[in-house]
Amino acid sequence: MNCHTSSPSGAVPGANSIALVGHPNVGKSVLFSHLTGKRVMISNYPGTTVEVARGKVSALQNAILVDTPGVVTFPPRSEDELVTARFLINEPLKAVIQVGDAKNLRRTLSLTVQLAEMGLPMALSLNMMDEADSRGVRLDHNCLGEAMGISVVPTAAVHGRGIKELISCVQTASAPALLLEYPYAVESVLQRIIPQLPQASISPRSLALLWLSGDPVSETYMKGHLRQEEYQSLLAMRESILEEALDLPGQIQVTRQAFVDKLVNLAVLDTGEGWKGISKKIGYLATHPVWGIGILALVLYSIYWFVGVFGAGTLVGILEENLFGGVINPWVTGMVEKYISIPLVADLLVGEYGIWTMGMTYAIALILPIVTTFFLAFGIMEDSGYLPRLAALSNRIFRFLGLNGKAVLPMVLGLGCVTMATLTTRVLEKKRERLLVTLLLALAVPCSAQLGVVMGMLAGISLSATLIWSGVVMLILLAIGWLAARLVPGERTQLLVEMPPLRMPVISNVVVKTLARLEWYLKEVVPLFIVGTLILFVLDKTAILDWIIRIGEPLVSGWLGLPAQASAAFLIGFMRRDFGATGLFLMEAQGLLNPAQVVVAMVTITLFIPCVASIMMIAKERGWRTAAGMVVLIIPLAFLIGGLLNKALLFIGWGV
Repeated sequence: MNCHTSSPSGAVPGANSIALVGHPNVGKSVLFSHLTGKRVMISNYPGTTVEVARGKVSALQNAILVDTPGVVTFPPRSEDELVTARFLINEPLKAVIQVGDAKNLRRTLSLTVQLAEMGLPMALSLNMMDEADSRGVRLDHNCLGEAMGISVVPTAAVHGRGIKELISCVQTASAPALLLEYPYAVESVLQRIIPQLPQASISPRSLALLWLSGDPVSETYMKGHLRQEEYQSLLAMRESILEEALDLPGQIQVTRQAFVDKLVNLAVLDTGEGWKGISKKIGYLATHPVWGIGILALVLYSIYWFVGVFGAGTLVGILEENLFGGVINPWVTGMVEKYISIPLVADLLVGEYGIWTMGMTYAIALILPIVTTFFLAFGIMEDSGYLPRLAALSNRIFRFLGLNGKAVLPMVLGLGCVTMATLTTRVLEKKRERLLVTLLLALAVPCSAQLGVVMGMLAGISLSATLIWSGVVMLILLAIGWLAARLVPGERTQLLVEMPPLRMPVISNVVVKTLARLEWYLKEVVPLFIVGTLILFVLDKTAILDWIIRIGEPLVSGWLGLPAQASAAFLIGFMRRDFGATGLFLMEAQGLLNPAQVVVAMVTITLFIPCVASIMMIAKERGWRTAAGMVVLIIPLAFLIGGLLNKALLFIGWGV
């Protein structure tokens, strides 16, 4: 492997940032971790809610590596892609590292050509070479590098292969010597426009090509760096040109694609077309309209068993009953009673609403094993490449809701954390879609902790209890989604999703992601459990809790058919739904709820408002008026559906 160093121009003098750019699902984040040693800083890109990761690379003179959001092509379409485009155009860069999929060279090079035209020093990391090798794909990366005028390095980031070679090539990276010759109509327009363009981090030629293609980022940049009369003159020129010329953006795309085809023919020695592995067949079946449903049912049942039965049943039993109930809590209670003589303080620590006996026991003994098993299951789905196939499979359902299958990604992420899933709605292209998915997340998608508690309670009753709960929640989700889609103006966009290969999950990846999510849980969620316990303790000692229970009795007992004590669970549910669900979990364990009451309680708490953090995030992303409107809609709806379900179960005599 030889590093290409022929053209030293392109880097901005004094620049110390290196952009990591590539399609989604090509291993950018894994490579980022290798290069930075996981010394990562997460922040929002200025003016947006899109997070970018930054880290120092000691092997590159402490250059700042920026992991930009995944991008399919330029001009950008989603908010994530807009951030990457803004970064490349506005930020002074030392170099660009493109991470590409070695198994799909044509798609990779379509982006490479656009990046090369930007005139920035760059290197191409052909990643996932281990998977390409296993499929019989053989590439001549040296030949490809010579044709493009850049360094091309084969890598397998998950195994750490090619990292040192990539660092070496980035140190000597140069601007590509690539100059595509477009049709005369395009070239003549470029000659007229380029002299009038402002200076940018990318080349004037690339800026002009983006602007001619209707790129909103280049348009905003030019508005901000030209006098109004200069920009208006250019705008009039572009309108005149586009009226006279025959589809300039189309001619640009055709020229690039023809060049990519030549590169592929030059660099691909063996396409691996004979590869017919079982993962390819399963990947096809996973998106099949019939077999895909069967595979989805198998996946859901596996999650149900692993999280609901094993996590919420076996592991919680070991921790909550044997370890905490039989060993830790009696010992802590004994120590407190022995050394703390003030009854109020002792009660605060180990009483009915004690910080240890309730807050920490809930968080560690009840919820931790549940979220651990869920995070493991989610990490396996994520690393295997199944989630994009789920998006394709669910596209028909989401069309009914005025969305496309891409909406399933934040919906599935919501099963981990609704707060973080609300952030991921930015991958959706239109404001309307982001609003609709945010509503569905807030209404009917339980987070991992709550879902685990729900599955644990229902699994202990019967499969029919789980089916009733899931059927009611799904029916409400579809009904509200369908209605909202017809009330919110706008059209549905078509589904365009990257389909990575279906592969065996890398255990180390799954473990690292699970540990990172557990760290988030321990730092962010456990303190909220303690705060919630303190609130209940204060309300109990001031007799306000009894007053709330009496006030809520007509609604909770009369309408929902639950014991009056359930009012406390719904009260604390205002802060965290999973905390409220855990309170109901303990009531069921104490024999205070029959099967029908369990189902009613779980449906109501699932449809209840999400946690305070989620409401804050909704307000940040969609605005305070939208967040308040969702709260006003969701609370009455949850109790309405819960009460109607209670009456229906009483009528048919189920679980009473």
